[in-house]
Amino acid sequence: MKTDISTRCIHLKQTNKHAKHFGAISYPIYQTATYAHPGVGQTTGYDYSRLQNPTREQLEKIVASLEDGVDALAFSSGMAAIATLMEIFEPGDHLIIDSDLYGGSIRLFDNISRKNGITFSAVDCCQENIVSYIKDETKAIYIETPTNPMMNITDIEALSKIAKQHALLLVVDNTFLSPYFQNPLNLGADIVIHSGTKYLGGHNDTLAGFLITSSHKMSEKLRFFIKTTGAGLSPFDSWLIMRGIKTLAIRMEKAQENTLKIVDWLLLQKSVSKVIYPGIATHPGHQVMKKQSRGFGAIITFLVNDKTFAQEVLENIKIIQFAESLGGVETLMTYPITQTHADLSPKLLEKNGITEKVLRLSVGIEAADDLIADLQAAFIKAEEKLYERKKY
Repeated sequence: MKTDISTRCIHLKQTNKHAKHFGAISYPIYQTATYAHPGVGQTTGYDYSRLQNPTREQLEKIVASLEDGVDALAFSSGMAAIATLMEIFEPGDHLIIDSDLYGGSIRLFDNISRKNGITFSAVDCCQENIVSYIKDETKAIYIETPTNPMMNITDIEALSKIAKQHALLLVVDNTFLSPYFQNPLNLGADIVIHSGTKYLGGHNDTLAGFLITSSHKMSEKLRFFIKTTGAGLSPFDSWLIMRGIKTLAIRMEKAQENTLKIVDWLLLQKSVSKVIYPGIATHPGHQVMKKQSRGFGAIITFLVNDKTFAQEVLENIKIIQFAESLGGVETLMTYPITQTHADLSPKLLEKNGITEKVLRLSVGIEAADDLIADLQAAFIKAEEKLYERKKY
């Protein structure tokens, strides 16, 4: 019997026959670099922690279960996961990528992957004709949905059909929604990416990344690369992410509940020119999200009328923290143009609509009324500062 995802966040059928846990409810941290063998030609199932570690293996089984994959690999960060993924491609290969991606991914593609002979076409995967960009050398389509930070929504199932027709891999970064709200493998994706630092860990205290696949062949290929590059997650960090996942369901529900209240408040503010959240019925991707996801998430991108106003809000928030990241219990506000997307070219920033007036809010699990009061106080101070400047 397959249990609900909220139950699978906490309970996984024990498959580690090599370890004896003495009835421990919390899975042990196997803080060891190497393992002794019982004898020549005999093994405990583990050799060296760069290859595998029981704690990391348990975490990987949990994440694979949440994403309905055949295997999950845990990495030292989200970028380590993406960098390792790029090792499956060869010089001369071509990838179609969404034009609105996390800035770190674009930095990797532009400065390392291109150096290694891989080429890219940055496309609006929500609206443009993907087929027209496919070449003989094209090997994969790489997307985020929702995108970071402009919250564009791509129809994963429709894109999967195109990918399969042309024998391409479909890679989906699912960080923004987590496996609790969306499962791209079930919609036809081949590989799913997570920055485990975000919702899976959930406490802004641990870096981690994941690749999940529905293919045994792809799993073997990725496992060769993770053991060769040494990018696997440490035992203690694996345990921290495992602990974080136990509360994933209730955190996602509470954060989304808060988000809906904050969206309603933002929509009424004269200083806000646009609120971008797929849970709003008028969002272009709203219906697609309803079809392919179980929720709309807890990230809001909004535009204010003036860049000085945006910066004053960042200076005056108190409960909400001005910080780069998302997905933790704490509510964070990010300024994409100077933080997550600082390395993008002015041309790409303009194309994606990322300006000095854009703010991104990762809503946490504090009391929604307190978060709104904090925003309101920051907005009032920002408006006062603008008034003073205009006065003189």
